Amino acid sequence: MDCIYLDNNATTPMLPVVWESMRPYLTEEFGNPASAHTAGRRARRALEDARESIAAHLGAESDEVIFTSGATEANNLALFGLCGDPPAHLIASPIEHPAVAEPLRQLAKEGFILDLLPVDSQGRVHAASLANRLRPETRLVAVMLVNHEVGTLQPIRSVTESLRDWAGSRGGIAPHFHCDATQAAGKIPVHFHELGVDTLALSAHKFHGPKGIGALLLRRGVKLRPRTWGGHQQHGRRPGTEPVALAVGFARALDCACREMKERLAHVCRLRERFLAQLRANAAPVVLNGPDDGVPHTINLSFPGLKADLLLMNLDLAGVACSTGSACSSGSLLPSPVLQAMGATEDVLRSAMRFSLSPLLTLQDIDEAARRIATVVSRLRHG
Repeated sequence: MDCIYLDNNATTPMLPVVWESMRPYLTEEFGNPASAHTAGRRARRALEDARESIAAHLGAESDEVIFTSGATEANNLALFGLCGDPPAHLIASPIEHPAVAEPLRQLAKEGFILDLLPVDSQGRVHAASLANRLRPETRLVAVMLVNHEVGTLQPIRSVTESLRDWAGSRGGIAPHFHCDATQAAGKIPVHFHELGVDTLALSAHKFHGPKGIGALLLRRGVKLRPRTWGGHQQHGRRPGTEPVALAVGFARALDCACREMKERLAHVCRLRERFLAQLRANAAPVVLNGPDDGVPHTINLSFPGLKADLLLMNLDLAGVACSTGSACSSGSLLPSPVLQAMGATEDVLRSAMRFSLSPLLTLQDIDEAARRIATVVSRLRHG
C-alpha cells in the first residue's frame, strides 16, 4: 500500500530541481568558501549568490542572513544571543515550537523572568495583551509567525508596532523581538523589514529544500552574542565552514516557492477544503482546532471518543503519515501545550491529530487519504 504523506510540517520531500542545483557543489565545485584560491572564490560566489537570493525573497539585506543548520539552531542563536545576562524579563506566547519554548525555559532557569501571553480560542495573540505585560526590564519578546500545530497566523506587525509605541511613550528603547517563521517561509509572503522584528528563523526542509540548513535573519544594527567560536565566518556570529551546496539548495527551493506561491496556495486551499468536507461527511464528529483563515497547509482535527496515539498507529498501518503534533515533541505522551493554551476540552485534547499538506499532493491523494482516515475512525469507534 502506497503511503500518503500528510506530515509536511515535519519535513517535505526535496524537489529534483533543488537537488540538481546542489549537485555540482558536492562534486566539481567543492572548494571551501573561505579559501583564497580560485576554487574557494567560486564557492564563495555561489554562497553569496544564495544569500542574496534568500534575502531578496524575504525582504531583507544579504548581510542580514546568517546561515545555520536549521531553525532550531537559528532560534537558539537568537534567544541566547539577544537576551544578554540575567536578571531581565522575557515575554513569549505559550504556543511556541519546542525550538523556542525550551530555550526560554532554560533562560528562566538561569535567572530570567519568563511571562507567557494569553491566546484566544483560535491560538491568536493580541497586541493589547502584550502592552499589559511590558516592563522597563523587558529585554525580549518572542512570538511565532505561523503556529506549527494549528496554522494560526499571528498579527506580528501589529504586535511589533505596539511594542515600539510603548517604548516611545516612555522615551526608551523597545525590547528585542524574535519571530520563528519556520511554518510561514515558502508558504505565504514573508517580509522581514515590514514585520518589524529584530530576528527571524526559518528552515529549508519545510518548503522542499534540503535538511541541515536554515537561516537567522538579523536586523542591521542589532547586536548578537555568538553561541560558538572558532572562525571568522559570518562575521563571527556563527563561525564554521558554510555548507555551499546546502545554501544553494536552500536558495533554489525558496525561489521556486516564492515564484509559484500564488498557484501553490490556491492548490493547497482546494486540498484543504476537500479534505475537511470529506471527513466531516464520513468521520463525524470531527472538530477543527484553530482558525478557518489560518495558513491552509496545517489542519488540526480532533475525533472525540478516540485516543490520538491509537489513531496515529492505525493510520500509519493504513498508509497515512500524519502526527499528533510537532515532530520535535512527538515522543511526548502529554497533551498538546498549544491546544491547552487555546482552552481545548479534554476530549478534544486527547484525540487531536495534525495533518499537514503540500502542493505536491493531488486531489486524488486527498480523496484516498480521507477515505482511509474515515475507515479507520469508523472501525475504532464501532469496532
